[in-house]
Amino acid sequence: MIITEILARNHRMYGDEIALVERSPAENSRREITWTRFYRQSNKVANALTARGIKKGGRVVQLMTNSMEWLPIYFGILATGAWAVPLNFRFEADKIRLCTEVSEAEVFFFGEEFIERLDSIREILEATVHTWIFTGPDELCPDYAVTYESFIKSSSDNPLLGVDIELHDDAALYFTSGTTGTPKAVLLTHRNLEHACYVENRHHGQTRDDVFLCIPPLYHTGAKMHWMGSFIVGGRCVILKGVQPRWILEAVSEEKVTIVWLLVPWAHDILIAIENNKMALSDYDLSQWRLLHIGAQPVPPSLIREWKEYFPNHDYDTNYGLTECTGPGCVHLGIENSHKVGAIGVPGFDWECRIVDASGNALPPGESGELLVRGPGVMKEYYKNPQATKKTIVHGWLHTGDIARYDMDGFIWLVDRKKDVIICGGENIFPVEIEHFFMQHSKIQDIAVIGIPDERLGEIPAGIISPKPGVELTKKDIKEFGYGLPRYKRLRKIIFAEVPRNATGKIEKPKLRRLYAKDTRKDIDKLLR
Repeated sequence: MIITEILARNHRMYGDEIALVERSPAENSRREITWTRFYRQSNKVANALTARGIKKGGRVVQLMTNSMEWLPIYFGILATGAWAVPLNFRFEADKIRLCTEVSEAEVFFFGEEFIERLDSIREILEATVHTWIFTGPDELCPDYAVTYESFIKSSSDNPLLGVDIELHDDAALYFTSGTTGTPKAVLLTHRNLEHACYVENRHHGQTRDDVFLCIPPLYHTGAKMHWMGSFIVGGRCVILKGVQPRWILEAVSEEKVTIVWLLVPWAHDILIAIENNKMALSDYDLSQWRLLHIGAQPVPPSLIREWKEYFPNHDYDTNYGLTECTGPGCVHLGIENSHKVGAIGVPGFDWECRIVDASGNALPPGESGELLVRGPGVMKEYYKNPQATKKTIVHGWLHTGDIARYDMDGFIWLVDRKKDVIICGGENIFPVEIEHFFMQHSKIQDIAVIGIPDERLGEIPAGIISPKPGVELTKKDIKEFGYGLPRYKRLRKIIFAEVPRNATGKIEKPKLRRLYAKDTRKDIDKLLR
C-alpha cells in the first residue's frame, strides 16, 4: 500500500485521535494534530503544489528542522507523485547547492535557520527552483518566498485526484550523510517506503496504544522509518525539539511514551545526568516505557549494561541500516536476543545477508569480510551515478562497505567501515573495537579512533577522547587502561578534544582525519585484498 494511502486509512479509521505532538521545551510550547488534520493538511500541500505546476516526477526540496509541519509536507509531496527531497539541515551552502542541482528541484521548502545559507546560492538555484516556501515565522519571510500558511491557505483539503501512483514508482531522493565524502543521491521507490513500515512493525510489534518518541532529524531515513512502524497501525508520535536528558524524560513521562529511539551520545548523556544527580528517576512516571532501541552506529555493550542497571525492565534492540536500504532494519538484534548485546543481529524481516571476501566468496563464522544485504528495501539506484550504482548493487545484493563477521550462532557483528580500517605494520586494526574497549572506562564520555600517517608503520591508531564533565583524565590513565588491548591495537597518540558527530550520531571521521591526519590515507580497498 502506498504510504499516502495508509495516511488516508488512518484518517478514516482513527480520524479524531491524536497523530502528532510537537514539544518545544526551550519555548515551553506544545502542539498536537489529529489524523484527520494531518491528512487534510497534506492534501492542501498536494493541491497547492499542483497549482504551482508540480506533477508526477517533479522534485521538491525540504530543508527544515523537525516540526509539526514536516510530515504533512512530506506526505503532500508524495501525493502529487513528485519526489520528496529532504536535505540534511547541517549541510553548508555548497552541499545544499549540489543536492538541489542534482535533484533539479522546482520547489523549495525551507525554515528560518537557512536564510543566510540560501542567500549566497539562491540565484544559482533559481535555474530550476521557481517557488520558495518559508516555514518559519511570517515576519522573517524573505521577499522572494511565500509563507507556508499563505501557500496552502486557499487550497482544497480534499485528496488530489488524477494521479496514478504505483508501488514501483520513484518516491524520494535522499542524500547520504557525507561522513565519507560527497553525499550520494539515493533514489527510493514507494515500495521501499512501504516495506519500511512492515519491517519496523514486525520487529517491534507496535500497536495503536504505543507512543513513539521521535528525536532524531526527520530528513534522515532512520527517525522516519522507525516511526513508520507506529504509523502503519495508527500509533501516536511525539516530535521532541531538543535533546537535553531532562527534556527526554519529561516527554516520556508526560506523553506516556512507550518506545524511544536514541543515538548513543544521547543515551550516554542521560546516564551521566543520572550518575551526577542532575536528574532523579523518581521525579518521572516511566512505567509505560517498554522499549529502548539504538542505532545509526555501533553500540558499546558497556552502555547497555549500564542502562539496564537503571532501567532493568526495558526491552532493548539495535538496528543496522543505510540510506541505500531505506534506513534501519535490514539487520536487527531482536528484543528476544539481549544476551547478544554488541552484535547488530540477524537479517531483518524479508532481508537476506552475506559476508564475503574481496572476491565475493562467502566467509565462514569468525572471519571478517564485507557485509552484503538484499531485500525489498534496497534503493533503486544512485541517481545520475550509474558507475557507483553498478559497483554497489551486484545481482540485487547491496554492498554496504561495512566489515562484519558471523559468530557460531549466526549473529552478525559489525567490525568497522572499510574506509576506516587502519593498516599498522601490515596488521588490520578496526577502530570500532578500540572505541568499544575504551568506552568501558568510567571517565570517558566519547572516543573516536582514526589512523594517522607514520613513516615506519604506514599508519598508527590515534584516539580523540572527550572526558566526562568534571573529571580528571590524563594520557597516563589512558595508556594504562590500554594495556588490556593487544599491543598492536594500543593507541599510539592520544588527543583530548571534542568528538564531532553528525545529526544522526555518527562520528565525523573525515573531519578528524583532516584535522589530525591530513587525510593522507591509502586505498583501503586495495590493502584489504
